[in-house]
Amino acid sequence: MVTKIISGAVAGISGYLVTVETDLSPGLPSFDVVGLPDSAVKEARERVRAAVKNAGFDFPVKRITVNLAPAATKKEGSAFDLPIALGVLAGCGVIKAEALRDALFLGELSLDGEIKPVSGVLPIIHGAFQAGVDSFIVPMKNGEEAALVAGAAVYAAPDLSVLVNLLKTGNLEKIRRENTEKQRGAQDEEEFAGVRGQDSLKRAFLVAAAGAHNLIMSGPPGSGKTMMAKRMPGILPPLGFEESMEVTKIYSVAGLLDGAGSLMRKSPFRAPHHTSPYSAVTGGGGYPRPGEISLAHNGVLFLDELPEFHRDVLEALRQPLEDGFITVTRTKAKLVYPADFMLLAAMNPCPCGYLGNLDKCRCTPAEVARYQRKISGPLLDRIDIQIDVSPVKYNELAEAQEKERAKPVSMRERVIRARAVQKERYKGRGAALNSRLGAEGVEKYCRLDAAGRDMLRMAFDSLGLSARAYHKILKVARTVADLDEAENISVRHVAEAISYRSLDRRISGQ
Repeated sequence: MVTKIISGAVAGISGYLVTVETDLSPGLPSFDVVGLPDSAVKEARERVRAAVKNAGFDFPVKRITVNLAPAATKKEGSAFDLPIALGVLAGCGVIKAEALRDALFLGELSLDGEIKPVSGVLPIIHGAFQAGVDSFIVPMKNGEEAALVAGAAVYAAPDLSVLVNLLKTGNLEKIRRENTEKQRGAQDEEEFAGVRGQDSLKRAFLVAAAGAHNLIMSGPPGSGKTMMAKRMPGILPPLGFEESMEVTKIYSVAGLLDGAGSLMRKSPFRAPHHTSPYSAVTGGGGYPRPGEISLAHNGVLFLDELPEFHRDVLEALRQPLEDGFITVTRTKAKLVYPADFMLLAAMNPCPCGYLGNLDKCRCTPAEVARYQRKISGPLLDRIDIQIDVSPVKYNELAEAQEKERAKPVSMRERVIRARAVQKERYKGRGAALNSRLGAEGVEKYCRLDAAGRDMLRMAFDSLGLSARAYHKILKVARTVADLDEAENISVRHVAEAISYRSLDRRISGQ
């Protein structure tokens, strides 16, 4: 008799159902797993054999065949250990097959029968629940994560022996959550309030956060670039439920959830080192896993020392910066991962970092040009805000103390208000933020008066801007107007947006 048990796997960040079919038949003792299993799945044979014996059950001396359907899809990981073991026990009469129907089973088995946690539980449970499965048996440490799917009946088991006894008696206890939208870590406090000086940079960060615009800083070491970038999450609004679910799925697939069993409400902030390889940033491996740009989805990706990143890594950013996703192709799979992030980048103006300081900089014009050319034109085109950063002077620090006493409206409150305006404006139109507008949306919502058009025309000709940079300026101007709570874009808003193209001016010699 063939025993069929529902399990699941992940493709990208979407879960799909896998049927674990187990057949016990007379013949020479053997244990075969078919259905395109990888090495981890094949090794389940030894884990299951030892776990069944050490849990106090007799392992059948028969010909055992396990098929993972659909057989044409590659299976990987150790999450099939539990359903395989239960299929074997059902085949030899330890459990009734009826007790295993209509529920999904996931879990890795240790040799002593403990059910260990696995990655990707949230997307698997979410996908299976949408497909009509409503009962789930998962490892104890994955219970809270699985219970994030509202309406799903989730049961967690510590080991194989206990689970078998509970299945026999039907005394499984459902995990109950008082608040399925509990936040995983509180949102950062208003961190920019403690930053003294750098008013122009703080303004650029405000505009970038309000419209989710990409931003690059160029300045000498010690000018506060990294410090400011790390504070960006502090002015971003909490993620909505759907955004939180999507981010939490990505971290579940990557195995980076901490087991707290709560949605990630805080915008992710990822800062890979400039020596990070291509696959670590974009995603990949023998069987692809999300990379840093996907882990930054709905959040911030900060690339410090931007010119020092490998050229192929930088050029790989171009597609996700435009489309909001990345396609990872490997010999074993072709997967699409979400990658809709805000790019923050920092760089020095020259190899030594002190361009213009005659006492410190000895870089030749050729060396400076070579260094700056590491950032290609197409990549720079995709960065909305480009700003030069200068070291903070003493008098700025002293004046900042007086300004702090005024307690102006917080940057986060202004960002939330500006984003609310954008959300209402683009309701039902496919975009939620100014930076996500397509060409048609720019033409409709970023109209200029005669003075604004004249100013933008002069900037376009003098800086040699591309059509993409032209649209970037218009979208930034729209965000500046939203921060001013202005319905129309004025020449002042256009002027500020143009001022955020400092690298274009430097390259063009202006």
